[in-house]
Amino acid sequence: MITGELKSKIDRVWDAFWSGGKSNPLEVIEQITYLMFIRRLDDIEKLKERRAARTGKPVENPIYTEDNQLLRWSHFVNESPENMLSRVRDGVFPWLRRLGGEESTYSHHMKDARFAIPTANLLAKVVDMLDGIPLDEQDTKGDLYEYMLGKIATAGQNGQFRTPRHIIQLIVEMTAPGPKDEICDPACGTAGFLVASAEYVNRTHREALMGPEQRRHFNESMFHGFDFDDTMLRIGSMNMLLHGVENPDIRYRDSLAQSAAGEAERYSLILANPPFAGSLDYEVTAKDLQAVVKTKKTELLFLALFLRLLKPGGRAAVIVPDGVLFGSSKAHKDLRRILVEDHTLDAVVKLPGGVFKPYAGVSTAILFFTKTNSGGTQNVWFYEVTADGWSLDDKRNPLLTEDKLGPIPNEALDEAEHTKNNLPDVLARWNRRNGTEQERVRTEQSFCVPKADIAALGYDLSLNRYKEIVHEEVKHRAPGDILDELARIEAEIQQGMSELKGMLG
Repeated sequence: MITGELKSKIDRVWDAFWSGGKSNPLEVIEQITYLMFIRRLDDIEKLKERRAARTGKPVENPIYTEDNQLLRWSHFVNESPENMLSRVRDGVFPWLRRLGGEESTYSHHMKDARFAIPTANLLAKVVDMLDGIPLDEQDTKGDLYEYMLGKIATAGQNGQFRTPRHIIQLIVEMTAPGPKDEICDPACGTAGFLVASAEYVNRTHREALMGPEQRRHFNESMFHGFDFDDTMLRIGSMNMLLHGVENPDIRYRDSLAQSAAGEAERYSLILANPPFAGSLDYEVTAKDLQAVVKTKKTELLFLALFLRLLKPGGRAAVIVPDGVLFGSSKAHKDLRRILVEDHTLDAVVKLPGGVFKPYAGVSTAILFFTKTNSGGTQNVWFYEVTADGWSLDDKRNPLLTEDKLGPIPNEALDEAEHTKNNLPDVLARWNRRNGTEQERVRTEQSFCVPKADIAALGYDLSLNRYKEIVHEEVKHRAPGDILDELARIEAEIQQGMSELKGMLG
C-alpha cells in the first residue's frame, strides 16, 4: 500500500498537469506511463551491466548503444529542467518510437509514443516523483498505478474504462483462476481483470509458479487482453508489467468487428465488463457472431463472442446490464435460452444500481456460465447484492473501515456490517451453492432456481421474477368481537351525550 506522502506527491503532480492544461486523466496517465517505461529500460540495462561485470562478458543484447547513453533515465534525471525537456522531447521519445531491442508487448505499444508534457518544470516534477519511488518493489509500483487509475473514475465519461476494484476482486475470487488457465478479457481497458487474476494466482499458487515452464506461461501466455483504443493498450500493458507480468498478450483488436475464428475455443476463463448499450450495424459486425445471435446490441454480441472464445469446459464471469436478463426481443430470449439449455448457467448475481456511480447509474448483474455445448444447467444460483461497502450515491464513500471492505476482509463481519458490505457473504454462499444453498427459500438474499422454472418463464433471468416477498401476517378479529367493540363505543357515546345534556340543563 502506498503511503500518504506518496499519494500527496502524486496529487501534486496531477494538479500540475491540470494547471498546465492537461485535464484528460487518460492523457496524464499515458505520459506518466511513458516515463515509467523509460525508467524501467534503464533499470533493465543496469541489471545487464551488473551481470556482465560479474561474468566478465560483454553486456548481452544491450538496450542502449554508446551513441545513445545520454538518453538513459540515469543521465537526464540530473539535468536542469530546460535541458531535460529538450533531451526527452527531441532525443528520448524519437528513439523510443524506433525501439526494437526489447521484443515485448510494451515496445510494440510504445512505437506511437507522443510526448505531451508542455513545460520543463512539469517534466521535472514528474521525473522527481518517479525517481523517488522504489519501482523494483512490485507492490509499490502496482499500488501506485492503481492509485492513478482510480482517478479515472472521477473523470466523467472516461469512467467507463474502469470497473470498481472490489467488484473485480469479487469476480476473480469467485472464479478462482488456476496456474494453467488462459485468461482473456476481450474489452480489457486498463486490464483490471487481468491484473487481479495475476495477483490471485501469485497469492494462491506461489509454489506452482516456481517451475520455469509454469513461470514462462504466467509471463507470456496466461493473460490476453484486447482493445481498440491505443491509449488503453499502453496503459493496460504497463499496468500488467507493474504487477509482475513481463510480457502479456495485450493487443489491438476490434472484438466485435473481427472474426473470432482465429481465437475460437482458445481460452479457459473469460472475465469482462464489456461496453453497454451500444449498437452496431450488421455490416460491421463479424459474421460468425451474427450466426450465434442476430442482433445489433453490443452487450449481446459480446456474450456471443465469449461463447466462441471459450474452450469446452471454459468458464466466464461477465457484467451485463439488467436488460440482458429480461429483454423481450428474439435476440435476448435466444441468447438466454442458449446459456441455459446449450451450456451451464451457474449464477446470476444482481448488483445494486449505484455501483458504477458517479458516471453511470445503470443497473447491472454478473452472469457466471460454463461452456459445455451439451447443456448441464440444473439449478441457477441467484444472489441480490444490496450493499457493496460504499455509499450508492455519486460520492461513493466507504461505509466501513478499510480492513472490512471488499470480498475478503481481514476479519469476519457482524450482521450490522453485512448490511453495509454483502461481498464476503456472496463469496461464502457461492462456495456452498451446490450444498446448503439449495435448501434456501426464495424469500432470502440468495437461493437456487431449477432450470424448469426458468424455462417456464421464457428464460427470464430477473431475480425479482423468482424472489418471494415476505408478507407480514395480519391478525383478523372475529366478527363478534368487532360488534361487541362497536356496541361498547356506542354505549360510551350515549353516556357522554347524556352527561353533556345534564350539564347544559
